[in-house]
Amino acid sequence: MKTNHLSSVICSALVLLLSACGGSDETGSGTTQAPNAAASASIAQEVIPCPSDPGISYICGLMNAEDLLSIGDTGMILTSGMTSEGVNGHLYMVNPLDDSWEELVSGPNYSADQDDSMFPNCPGPLDVSNFSAHGLALNETEANRFDLYITSHGAREAIEVFDLDLSEGIAELTWKGCVTLDETIMHNSVAILADGGFVTTEFADESGFEPIFAGEINGGVKEWHPSGEVVVLEGSQLSGPNGIVVSDDERYMYVAAFGTREVVRFDRSQNPLTKETITLDIVLDNIRWGEPGKLLTAGGNAEGGGWSVVEVDTSTMEAVRVGGMDAEAAMQGVSSALQVNDEIWVGTYDGDRIGYFNKQ
Repeated sequence: MKTNHLSSVICSALVLLLSACGGSDETGSGTTQAPNAAASASIAQEVIPCPSDPGISYICGLMNAEDLLSIGDTGMILTSGMTSEGVNGHLYMVNPLDDSWEELVSGPNYSADQDDSMFPNCPGPLDVSNFSAHGLALNETEANRFDLYITSHGAREAIEVFDLDLSEGIAELTWKGCVTLDETIMHNSVAILADGGFVTTEFADESGFEPIFAGEINGGVKEWHPSGEVVVLEGSQLSGPNGIVVSDDERYMYVAAFGTREVVRFDRSQNPLTKETITLDIVLDNIRWGEPGKLLTAGGNAEGGGWSVVEVDTSTMEAVRVGGMDAEAAMQGVSSALQVNDEIWVGTYDGDRIGYFNKQ
């Protein structure tokens, strides 16, 4: 099965299956500061107003913004954009001060310049007419300049790597390489390692969603290092491994097990990996760092309509709900939560908006 078809089938199945549940920076502190002057100067003033629901405000026009990420200390927010019927992939940058946003891949400051020394096996530039931006990860290489890794589907299944430069008052995005992955698997999220490598989750394969919703083990975590091969980590197998983040010292890896509704903490210092788990009341999707030592995850409520955002304390592995909406809210299918000062920002794998509300 070709990757773009696999991705389309899986995403369509996800929309249908989660409707019953109300669905239709890698550091220990993920709170975003106010946008600085260099970054805010670059935002295109595209604001599409849309009515809010009680307790949540929306920014419309951003299609299938499945994952959200703070762009270092610039104050800006990066969102992915997954494909759906008639919708190609996107990469958006949002200014939380005025709700304006711009699309980076189709913008005038996008280019390609392959780093053959780092990515010698990459077959060539990203096909921007046929890609699906899914999970995001950033690493700051110098002031207001970042390595950006994206799990992408479409013409190929790969981790696509970019240079995102906000240092000159505009957002310049340069594609610089890729690591191709198994075309029969839909990979989901990615976290960057210190040497430029990464870990990524194997979410679903050609067997679809039935094994995941039955809680069956169907995939693991893959790891790659420069000049090496992509390998599956022994002991990392879960049911629908989804969101992933790594601790600052890279000892611990936190993964969302979609099928069993678990946050799993793997100890990477052990071979094979050892793990601890906590089960949540949501069908959890992505994971992001929030306040120091805390994780944020989001997803459809397991026992009814609507969705919730849950905070997990990594020292105790205890969880508390910090917000959410019922099934009547305009935004459903929530897949990612990001703390921006005292607000929680949320994205969706199936919709035309992102939202934000005050943390409870």
